[in-house]
Amino acid sequence: MRIRLALRYTAISSLVLLIVMSISALLHIEKVQKVFTEKALREADVLSEMILRDSHHLMLADNNEQLQLMIEEIGRTPRVKRARILGKEGIVVFSMNKHEIGTTLSEKDESCSFCHLEGSKALVDVPIEKRSRTFSDDTGTQYLSITRGIYNEPSCYTAACHAHSPEEKKIGVLDMVISQDQMANLAHTHHQDVIVSTMIMLIVLSFCHYLLTKKYICDPIQGLLEQTQALSGGDLSARVKHLSGDEVGELGRSFNTMADNLAQAQIELKDWGNTLEHKVEMRTAEITDMQGQLLRSAKLASMGELVAGVAHEINNPLTGILMFASLSSKTPDLPPQVKDNLDLIVSETGRCAKIVRGLLEFARESFPEKKLDSINRIIEHTLELVSHQIIFQDVDIRYHGEDGLPDLEVDTDQLQQVFLNMFINAGQAMPSGGTLKITTKLLEKKNEVEIIVEDTGAGISQENLDKIFDPFFSTKAQKGFGLGLSVSYGIINNHGGHVDVKSREGEGTRFTIYLPIAGAASLEGAGKEGMSS
Repeated sequence: MRIRLALRYTAISSLVLLIVMSISALLHIEKVQKVFTEKALREADVLSEMILRDSHHLMLADNNEQLQLMIEEIGRTPRVKRARILGKEGIVVFSMNKHEIGTTLSEKDESCSFCHLEGSKALVDVPIEKRSRTFSDDTGTQYLSITRGIYNEPSCYTAACHAHSPEEKKIGVLDMVISQDQMANLAHTHHQDVIVSTMIMLIVLSFCHYLLTKKYICDPIQGLLEQTQALSGGDLSARVKHLSGDEVGELGRSFNTMADNLAQAQIELKDWGNTLEHKVEMRTAEITDMQGQLLRSAKLASMGELVAGVAHEINNPLTGILMFASLSSKTPDLPPQVKDNLDLIVSETGRCAKIVRGLLEFARESFPEKKLDSINRIIEHTLELVSHQIIFQDVDIRYHGEDGLPDLEVDTDQLQQVFLNMFINAGQAMPSGGTLKITTKLLEKKNEVEIIVEDTGAGISQENLDKIFDPFFSTKAQKGFGLGLSVSYGIINNHGGHVDVKSREGEGTRFTIYLPIAGAASLEGAGKEGMSS
């Protein structure tokens, strides 16, 4: 590709140079040919002038023999092919060719035609262009024919040997034919030199043009092509390194700018893909959590309806059993074994009544009676209630409430019940002691308050973690009914908040409660649907 481009441009430029230089060479050759012709013409005219001057005295002395000898001597010169003197009637008087002496030439003869234009009388002082011509013979040899008039000077018409009247202007003609071989050879040599020098210049210029085109055009384009192919193959580091200050360099800079933008776009695309993947994961987690919450809410709603019916049906007979067993146990004549059995009935019936009361409490529709209150004050008051219980004897309670938290629209008693359940659960999870951390924090971007309750207790297994808000599910054998967290979950929902829990067995549990700063009342309907209690 690179060589073809260089050769193509070199061929085009060489063709243009060939045309221009050929025209220039032809013009030069034509001009030199004209100069050579003019020079030869002047030399021939000077030679004829010299011959006339030399023959002038011989004519005045009427020395015809000596004049003929001079003409013959001139004819022996290699360049002179014809030399003769014509009389005024066109008679050949003297000639290097003795056989034509005495012959008469017509006015149409080439030697006479210059001064007899179109049959006119002999002209005087004809310019050299009119009395000379060039021609070639059958062998191709070039000749120059020149004639020169012999005029009737005073010394001629006053001499005793001539009988010319003073009125006659021209009394004869010197006719000469001179070979142009030497001049033609010189011109031919010059023409060859011009052609050879032109070809050499053309070759040198073409070679230089090829090298310059290859270096300043083809090589940069080839480099740009290689980097373009590398970039199209996925190499985003491809750059044009050697940049010139011309248009090709500007093209390379544009390519580098495009490659930089493409690399930046690739980085941004990867970042966007990673961000999108992260957002998809977050959204999937949120959807999964929402599905869990909806499922939990549906379970709680259906459980609430079932519990409400069962509790109402059990409560009345259970009250009668408790009342009659209690009265019977107070009869003084009862045997000890019967009294013990009645006391056991009263105790277990009371336990059943307590369970029924919890069921009714779980199933009852309790709408929060909201008013502005400080979440820090509610937590501090709840800690005062539970901190003196024996289960917190070996527990290190650490509370950090963020200053300046805005008051929330909450039902103080219900939230206190939530915190009481969580604190007691935490204390029961640390029978051998541990640390209970409570932290409050304002989340301005989410317009929420975050409450974290974290213990270092036994923790909850992963298989039970999704069940802790289900009613009647408890990990405390013989110590609870499994309704505390279910009730707490419903209360938080009724306040427009939500609860997250994370736990590991042997490391502890962390509950995170989120309560809205504003608009909690508008979510009351959603909480009511999630917890039809």
